[in-house]
Amino acid sequence: MILEIVREALKSLMNNRLRSFLSILGIIIGVAAVIAVISISSGAEKNILDRLNKLGTNLIVITPGVSKGSGGKLSQEVTEVFTFEMSDQIQFLCPAVKNTAPFIDGQGLIIYNNINLWARTRATTDAFFDMVNLKLTRGRFFSDSDLKESRMVAILGSKIAEDLFADKNPIGQRIEINRGKFNFSLVVIGVLEEKGQVMFTNYDTMIFIPITTWMNRLQRVKFVNGFVAQAISREEASNAVAQIEYLLYQKLKDLEKFKVTSQTEMLSMASDYTRTFKILLGGIASIALLVGGIGIMNITLVSVTERTREIGIRKALGAKRRVILLQFLIESCTISVFGGLLGIGVGIIGAIFISRIGGWPFLVTPGFLLISMAFSTLIGLFFGIYPASRAAKLDPVEALSYE
Repeated sequence: MILEIVREALKSLMNNRLRSFLSILGIIIGVAAVIAVISISSGAEKNILDRLNKLGTNLIVITPGVSKGSGGKLSQEVTEVFTFEMSDQIQFLCPAVKNTAPFIDGQGLIIYNNINLWARTRATTDAFFDMVNLKLTRGRFFSDSDLKESRMVAILGSKIAEDLFADKNPIGQRIEINRGKFNFSLVVIGVLEEKGQVMFTNYDTMIFIPITTWMNRLQRVKFVNGFVAQAISREEASNAVAQIEYLLYQKLKDLEKFKVTSQTEMLSMASDYTRTFKILLGGIASIALLVGGIGIMNITLVSVTERTREIGIRKALGAKRRVILLQFLIESCTISVFGGLLGIGVGIIGAIFISRIGGWPFLVTPGFLLISMAFSTLIGLFFGIYPASRAAKLDPVEALSYE
């Protein structure tokens, strides 16, 4: 009997194609939107988390705080806070910290023969490369003697090396970096593997210099911009943050002068943001499902009105109320399921298209497709209850006399 009712429902759909399509359009849009939103947000979340993980493992970034402005004075970053020596103190006085590296960020005009280009610079120690998983294609990293003697050497990102030297081997070549009125000559000792964009940083377009060279010879400064630290394990990351904060407070006597952010915290924040984004857009997409459900209820009510005499004849021939109720509920669910299947197809195609444009992975699990299908069926069931109940309650005499 159920199969016969399903066939009747499909026959009714085919007999009124335009009306049926318009009634299930909301379901198609709703299901497609939900699948596309979940897929896109899941792919974007994975993309963000992958980029954060590419930074390295168990990282902690220590940066200057922001001073409060008062009396018309603008708040500003506290720059003269961290000294080079603090890096070793953090590493040796904080048991949960495995390694640290100070850094100074800048930029300069890089010159080689008749080629020149602007590049971001990072002055740091050899420990930095290991912590952020940077590897070499040629040459070597900084040695202890490079740092102790403030040698004029440099390591190039892959894109910088390609732009300056093309297919030529950069190792041993001299480049110049312009700092104000002076050009400083640097010997290239290494070229990094291609890393790509990592969050807001692209190491491929950077040039790396020993931090002592920058502080003693190029810029002649006494303070560094901050530190990158590495916890001994993910479980110890929170302890490492607490130990660093305690040590820096003991030295600086002011919590506003520094900020300590762990990679675990960044991962958690990224997950929270994408989860909120997913819930927000999923809620908006669900409104389309609600509209689609109302459309199904309307077409079912129209069907009940059009088939009033048919219902009266069936009741006169002995059809029970629950049979009439079941008939229209199954018809309503059939329409909803059909719309849900079309919506799944449209949603998958849309999610694949947008994920390719956005450059993140396409993620849709079979379990979520089943949930979408079940939810679509429930929409048809819920919004079909009233029309089905109305049909089941019709009086046979009144139904037979309906014009």
